Amino acid sequence: MRVTVAVALMGVATVAVLAALPTQNALLLSVASLVALGCGWAAARIVYSELAQSRRDAATDRAGQAQAYRVMFELRAREHAEFTTSITDKLARGAKEITSLEDTVLSAEKRAMEAEARVQREARRANDAQERVHELTERVDELELASAERADELAIWNAGADTPDVDGELVAVVDLLAWEERVAAAHQQHTPEQKQA
Repeated sequence: MRVTVAVALMGVATVAVLAALPTQNALLLSVASLVALGCGWAAARIVYSELAQSRRDAATDRAGQAQAYRVMFELRAREHAEFTTSITDKLARGAKEITSLEDTVLSAEKRAMEAEARVQREARRANDAQERVHELTERVDELELASAERADELAIWNAGADTPDVDGELVAVVDLLAWEERVAAAHQQHTPEQKQA
């Protein structure tokens, strides 16, 4: 608006000078010159005031922008700090969870190793018990064989006592040989069974 007034004043000065020139009158030329000079200074002053005002407005605008930028920067800094804190907390929780899971895995592995050791001990005990059962079975077989041999012996001696003594020594020798053959046969049958077991 002020620039328009300054342009209008310059237009008035120009018209006054152009109107006085054709008259060649000194008074009119002097008045036109003074009017033109006053309008020029007034226009210059108006333009200067407008320029100063626009500079002040620009400075105020820049100060407002700087203030807004500072507020925005502070807001972003707070958001960044909150984000950093949040991420740090999440990382710390994640690290704790990882540590907890590692501890859980280690304890599970330890329990698994202990269980495996128990299973191995129980397997050894079962094998030892099975071997002991086998040994006892063999011992029972041996005892049964010995018992059978004794029963045979008794039967032979009892049978010898029932027969009349024709040739006493001859009968005793025959009975002894028969008994030895039975014992040898029973022993041979028992030996392959032990080897197979």
